[in-house]
Amino acid sequence: MAEHNELGRLGEQLARDFLIAKGYQILEQNWSCGHKEIDIIALDGKELVIVEVKTRRVQCLVDPEETVDKLKQRFLIWAAESYVERNNLDVDVRFDIVAIVVDKKNEHRIDHIENAFYPMLSRRR
Repeated sequence: MAEHNELGRLGEQLARDFLIAKGYQILEQNWSCGHKEIDIIALDGKELVIVEVKTRRVQCLVDPEETVDKLKQRFLIWAAESYVERNNLDVDVRFDIVAIVVDKKNEHRIDHIENAFYPMLSRRR
């Protein structure tokens, strides 16, 4: 398996454990709708939290959260709308990023960015 896939899987497990330790209830992991995927869907109290997990090695030039560009945000918003509709939910939705930096010894730093971005009125197509 490619190293970036292993790193991504490690990051998602670290993020999941981190969120559970903060009291979040994990509803889904790697939920997909078409070609779009949400890494983690959780509840924080009564708020539905859509979590994008970004994991990088120390030597990367950009912080992991900087890779969640406008296009990725639109995909996440679209997928979140689909999840809410399919499950007939009436909840507030928040978009978070969990950014993880891992060093060569697999020691890591986790940054949880709540309300990382806000959805605009989307046009699903």
